[in-house]
Amino acid sequence: MEIEKLLEIINADFYTGVPDSQLKALCNYLQYKYGQDKKHHIIAANEGNAAAIASGYYLATGKIPVIYLQNSGIGNIINPVASLTNNLVYAIPQIFIIGYRGEPNVKDEPQHIFQGQITLKLLECIDISYFVITKETSSEEINAAMLSFNKLLQQGKSVAFVVKKGALSFDKTVEYKNNNKINREEAIQHIVKVSKDAPIISTTGKISRELYETRDLYNNSHKYDFLTVGSMGHASSIALGIAINKPDKKIYLLDGDGAMLMHMGAMALIGSVKPKNLIHVVLNNCAHESVGGCPTVCDVINIEGIAKSCGYEFTASVSDIEELDKVLNKADNAGCLSFIEVKCSLGAREDLGRPKTSPIENKNSFMDNIRN
Repeated sequence: MEIEKLLEIINADFYTGVPDSQLKALCNYLQYKYGQDKKHHIIAANEGNAAAIASGYYLATGKIPVIYLQNSGIGNIINPVASLTNNLVYAIPQIFIIGYRGEPNVKDEPQHIFQGQITLKLLECIDISYFVITKETSSEEINAAMLSFNKLLQQGKSVAFVVKKGALSFDKTVEYKNNNKINREEAIQHIVKVSKDAPIISTTGKISRELYETRDLYNNSHKYDFLTVGSMGHASSIALGIAINKPDKKIYLLDGDGAMLMHMGAMALIGSVKPKNLIHVVLNNCAHESVGGCPTVCDVINIEGIAKSCGYEFTASVSDIEELDKVLNKADNAGCLSFIEVKCSLGAREDLGRPKTSPIENKNSFMDNIRN
């Protein structure tokens, strides 16, 4: 189904959410139509944030908003849905468009398998009626679903369209780019050289994939790395837990700008604890590249300044490889909590592979290495 037809039927005026590759047609359409017009479209820091923004929109206008997300983000919306928008609390109606990753009997990445199994059950549990859109779904079926949904929305209840792979299309091209010069994979290769045998915790998406391939490139063992393939935004907290309990080991954290924004409160906690052995690197390409390339707000905020305000003792922001090498060596020898922003270009190799080991195999080899 063409995305324009779905949105014509929904007939909303405001959209907010977190980009998802399954919803690429929707995300590209919103960027194409609205760009940076915040009155109609806001890319949120996380899904709970989106539900709250949408609630504010409804309180101000009385109109029903649309929230888009991958099903992995349902966990982030449970609190505002249960304690804010539910019809037994404030009765704030919302329409969710949810990308269905890990759909049963469809091959997907390991971090999506369980989430796919419980997606529809979770929606039922939080009292959100849903309609599943497939490649074969007709406009007539969407119209009928929307008529049914309108009765629930009038009661202050929320509803959801759950979108299977390939169900939505958009025929126009949207280009995502920035003016940064550093190639992210090359930056990771330089970090690996400096880190030597220090453990590295990497965030979800292409950063972990590029780290995995860098180890192969250098014939290194993968035992040094914990690849956070799911739970976006939590790699920094995982790294904190490791750094506190392994104070004799230097710990490197490879974060993304979208992941950092998703749960940025972790930086305040890290800064207050001040583990001297943690080096936090944010590879900032100002985009949610792993799910399509939609922009983050990290081109207009001072990430290094945020880290400094949170209590990181050594901070730096770099925009070329020579600077990166100098700063990495300084951080490696600083003996204090360190933060480096690496301003990266947008894009990855078309033949970029995926980890060949399972998450459990990765966990076991990492734990054996770090404990011994």
